[in-house]
Amino acid sequence: METTTRPVLRSLGAHGAIQGQTISTNASQELCHYFGGVRYALPPLQRWRRARRLPASFSYGTPQAPGRCDKGAGLCPQPGFLSLAPENPDAWDEDCFQNNVWVPTGQPPKEGWPVFVFIHGGWLQFGSPNGFNAAALLGETDFKAVIVMPAYRVNLFGFLYSAELEQDAAAVGETVGNHGFWDQRLALEWTKEYVHLFGGNPDNITISGYSAGANSTFHQLAYDLRQPDHQSIVRQAIMFSNSPAVQPKSPAETQNQFNQLLKALNIPQTLSGPEKLARLRALPPKALLDAGKTIDVHQFRPTTDGGFILPSLFTSLDSGDFAAKLVARNVRLMLGECGDEQHLYATWFPPKDNTLSALRTRLIADYPEHIVDTVLPLHYPNGQLPAGTVNWDQDAWGKIYADMQVYEMQRGLIYALTSNTAGVDASHLIYRYRIEFRASCMNAKMPAEWGVTHSSDYPLWFWGNGDVLTDSEKTSTHAAFIGPLAKFVQYPRKNFGWGTSGFGVRTMKPDGSVAISKDARWKEGVKVWKALRAADSGKTRSKL
Repeated sequence: METTTRPVLRSLGAHGAIQGQTISTNASQELCHYFGGVRYALPPLQRWRRARRLPASFSYGTPQAPGRCDKGAGLCPQPGFLSLAPENPDAWDEDCFQNNVWVPTGQPPKEGWPVFVFIHGGWLQFGSPNGFNAAALLGETDFKAVIVMPAYRVNLFGFLYSAELEQDAAAVGETVGNHGFWDQRLALEWTKEYVHLFGGNPDNITISGYSAGANSTFHQLAYDLRQPDHQSIVRQAIMFSNSPAVQPKSPAETQNQFNQLLKALNIPQTLSGPEKLARLRALPPKALLDAGKTIDVHQFRPTTDGGFILPSLFTSLDSGDFAAKLVARNVRLMLGECGDEQHLYATWFPPKDNTLSALRTRLIADYPEHIVDTVLPLHYPNGQLPAGTVNWDQDAWGKIYADMQVYEMQRGLIYALTSNTAGVDASHLIYRYRIEFRASCMNAKMPAEWGVTHSSDYPLWFWGNGDVLTDSEKTSTHAAFIGPLAKFVQYPRKNFGWGTSGFGVRTMKPDGSVAISKDARWKEGVKVWKALRAADSGKTRSKL
């Protein structure tokens, strides 16, 4: 969509003033106001330390010299991925603690605009909020909300863990690991405190995320449900194309990854902890990233650190404690999938060889080893490729990764929220979707044969996301999702026209029509979920 911009000044009260942009169509129809790179935290004093909360006296600028917020958030150093995120070291900035804020035009309602926090995806290894464009969504539809999109630390900058780092953090009274999640939480807390200055309602915050952002949304929700009522932030949550997956790796497992990284960088294991960290902190980002790509455990994922992620997280799903808290706070959960998730997944760091053994090694980069050795026999009981699967390193890899990230584990989460040992049923709070429709603007970005693959639905949720939907696509998309989504965000306690809750799936069919469908993959998902939960409980540790 072609647009024009002009400067706009925003007063932030005692925190000064910022300059953003008003975005309009070429026909001078105002779409929204945009404030990019609005700081939500001060950077840590050292790499692999916690970001620092803004002081009460923090000022963004003055009306005469406002803080410039007309670009975007800082870009955490990260590997490139296809054309979606080309590697650009010149753009990297470890100080990435900023939000991009999108605001509707006009006067907000008396209670303020609803607030929609969106966490970007990228396997927790790359990504940025700067690739999202909400102008048409806010300007052309009835979706009226303040949209907050945080940047956060990814890959080894946000998710490295080791005993050395734990001791280093303890010396200054901090926890270590999951820094990317702590960054997101700071952004949420900033939103709660500051969003009224943008016309938003701090008591109506929906948290959402796509892919790894959806996994982040689950962990942010889990953390928020543990807080006292007066400190809670999340009123409802949306998980686009991802799931909680499994209980993250233990510190012992992530220590192995840290040791592999040291070896790849020729840092002796015989050094003291402070000496190891001093060498790591002295290295430029690209050296760290390049080394990280070469090790077996090359995915830097969350750790069960006992701080942000408790060892009891997944047992709280089994026991019904998680569901009970969800029900007590009346937090609604929307979640769903694309029809062909596997095709994009198949391109992300595929196995190095076309063998089952190489597939196993690749899965261990993401998941605990006992989980991998439980899930593989379920998918390949005779150790052979199943009918209709062409090879291990692309086809099988894409399918099993999509199962673990989306299809099976989403169903497992729903099962846990409705069939736990306490008998707590949260089905009335669950709203599911499935997308089998592909917008024509995606043809220039992804091969047609990939169908409705992972992330191909961005133009639907973001009303083009900077591209243009055809008139018929707009009609179908608004009826299928945008109209109900606008009501979901605006009215957390009211019916929003979804047509089903619990186990029914609101499905956008290939022709753009909407149907309420049964879940053909339910039994498969629950079977895998139960097996993995048993493995986590130590009831089975099958080996390949």
